[in-house]
Amino acid sequence: MASRNFYIQLIIRILFITATAMVMAFAIVEAWYLILFVTVIALVSQVYDLIRFINSTNRKIAYFFDAIKNEDFTLRFPEKVSIKSFKELNQSLNRVNGLIQEVHLQLQIREKYYQEILKQANIGIMTFNDKGHILFSNPTLENLLNYRPLNHIKQLKQIDAKLYEVFESFKPFERKLFQLTNEREQIQLALKSTQVVLDENPLLLVVVQDINEELDEKETDSWIRLIRVLTHEIMNTITPITSISESILKYYHKKDGAIVEQLDKEKISSAARGLEVIKSQGNNLMDFVQGYRSFLNVPSPDRAIVSASSLFDRVQVLMQLDENSTTKIKWIQNEPEIEFFIDEKQLTQVLINLVKNAIHSLELEASGLIQVIAGQDNKGRKCIVIKDNGPGIPEEMIDEIFVPFFTTKEKGTGIGLSLSRQIMQLHGGSLKLYSKPGTETVFTLTF
Repeated sequence: MASRNFYIQLIIRILFITATAMVMAFAIVEAWYLILFVTVIALVSQVYDLIRFINSTNRKIAYFFDAIKNEDFTLRFPEKVSIKSFKELNQSLNRVNGLIQEVHLQLQIREKYYQEILKQANIGIMTFNDKGHILFSNPTLENLLNYRPLNHIKQLKQIDAKLYEVFESFKPFERKLFQLTNEREQIQLALKSTQVVLDENPLLLVVVQDINEELDEKETDSWIRLIRVLTHEIMNTITPITSISESILKYYHKKDGAIVEQLDKEKISSAARGLEVIKSQGNNLMDFVQGYRSFLNVPSPDRAIVSASSLFDRVQVLMQLDENSTTKIKWIQNEPEIEFFIDEKQLTQVLINLVKNAIHSLELEASGLIQVIAGQDNKGRKCIVIKDNGPGIPEEMIDEIFVPFFTTKEKGTGIGLSLSRQIMQLHGGSLKLYSKPGTETVFTLTF
């Protein structure tokens, strides 16, 4: 019945418009200008009323979306209307409004929850846009920098001008280290950036962490490992010297402590052999100390642009693989024209050391294969990978492998890998190891 009323009202309005139009036409024919003027006004009013009557639904929907846009959920449409279709529409709009309001409340609760998590996080977090405006910084970051509130990265100049330069030049997915010095202490900060997009606006999210404790623990652990190795090597050298010296001294002393004036030939021969052992052990100790000195005196790299093919050719000329060896070496360039900004002599030394280590590990393998690959990693950084299919390195030895003077070889000095890592660090790069026992060992030089 209600819907019928709506159609009846619509038909009546159309009939009135039709009648008015007919009267207006008759007035034009008969030249009744006053009636024509009145009918024109009446026709315009009736058409406007019809359009307004039909567009009432569109206006309701427009009001609804405007209210949602302004987060105004108090808008309610009357549900007690005579027209059934309007009543159903109003009920649906009110129901959708309630659902959106509920979702909005849930989002607000989650946002507050996430913000509380970020506030309680023990790492500093900051987001800023391309103009340097800081949209968010948690209390941990403000405590690390001892500055609040943070609204723009230019404020970092007041903390440390170099810190501002770091943030200003930050690019997405970069990692940087910065030592912040203030009146209280020195803080070693690790910074990492990530790009995020919010409302189609790119933002840079920077995570800042105080790594002083981790560095102290790592440094202490490194010293313990180094001292353990040094103690082992020195004791292995000194113990025979001490033992043999005591034996020789017994030849020259009687039980009462008096010095023996003459020795028989057998004792003189034994003493001579003992002195030769002492000399040999002394030379070993000197070699050990010399290796330590060479490790401490690595010169700064004299870098130049060197192609991978030139570097590989140099290493192959300097290396001589035994003709009877079953080990094969493949030199691979994933990019034909790839170049490195390096000290060619130092990197040649690193590659020779790593390849020789791989050859040594494959001595007992029937079909040993070493691959030396120049290319880029998944982050677009240039790298050289040395991979072999040897027995691998046990997990418990991986942490020890880069400790100076640690070696598993009978005649090794134990400084090759630590020296190689130091050379890579001087180049601003890194040397990393991955090993799967029984399958492969991979050393990666990243520049």
